[in-house]
Amino acid sequence: MTMMRPPVRDLAGKNVFVTGAASGIGRAVALQAAGEGAVLHLTDIQADLLAQVAEEAAAAGGRVALAEQADITDHDAVRRLAARATETSGAMDVVNVAGIAIWGTVRGLEHEHWRSLVEVNLMGPIHVIEEFVPPMIEAGRGGQLVNVSSAAGIIAMPWHAAYSATKFGLRGISEVLRYDLRRHRIGVTLVCPGGVDTGLVRTIRIAGVDAQDRRFVRARKQFQRHAVSPERAAEAIWKGVRRNRYWVYTSADIRLVHWLQRYFPPGYALAMRVFSWGAHRVLPAVDQARRADLR
Repeated sequence: MTMMRPPVRDLAGKNVFVTGAASGIGRAVALQAAGEGAVLHLTDIQADLLAQVAEEAAAAGGRVALAEQADITDHDAVRRLAARATETSGAMDVVNVAGIAIWGTVRGLEHEHWRSLVEVNLMGPIHVIEEFVPPMIEAGRGGQLVNVSSAAGIIAMPWHAAYSATKFGLRGISEVLRYDLRRHRIGVTLVCPGGVDTGLVRTIRIAGVDAQDRRFVRARKQFQRHAVSPERAAEAIWKGVRRNRYWVYTSADIRLVHWLQRYFPPGYALAMRVFSWGAHRVLPAVDQARRADLR
């Protein structure tokens, strides 16, 4: 089988659609694309912050064809958004889909947490794929679908059961589309970030855990020291897009653990046991108390 040439080797004049564009990785992805002369189509649930990013993108040299608040869990809203974007600019060349994070132990997570993650992280990307990819196919000029999964879509991250369910699901969708869309010259990039120091780190929801507990605060600061910036993550994403890479990691540690998982499973299993043990050592007392209440 011959190698497919990268469908998107530069972003100048390319139609780029970004969800979660108001903050974090989505914002950094949008601004870097703007700096390369892309035509941006941006959405987020936070209207005020989205408007600010649109202004920054225009100042950076991009053309913002669309910047509209939308909830990607609402299929009808995504359908209307896709229709407006396509009517305004034609089919997209790059579609980038992000999500949210909620962590927690099985005893700490509530049903609403599981459902919310599925709606945003799995059904949201499905809605975007349903509405944006068919016009790309019909346009016949190829493109790139960028799905932002997570390290939790690869390995057994502690407290990530609900989150991993959605990120492994997105990974499965990407694995199939990687081959299904190839004949249309649409590449698929699966981004698996490790630690990224976004605003979410300071407001991360861990069900059943007191975010003010000193042990949790200390653990969060340690995480931030080892995390990469959203800008560095965005650089890795665009590098992967230009080279039509499937796996994109934002840090070397996740690449290493993924290699270990595939080629030395006993070492991976040992590493995950140690990781889980270490994580639960810093589990704040509030979660321990909640466990007692549930017995």
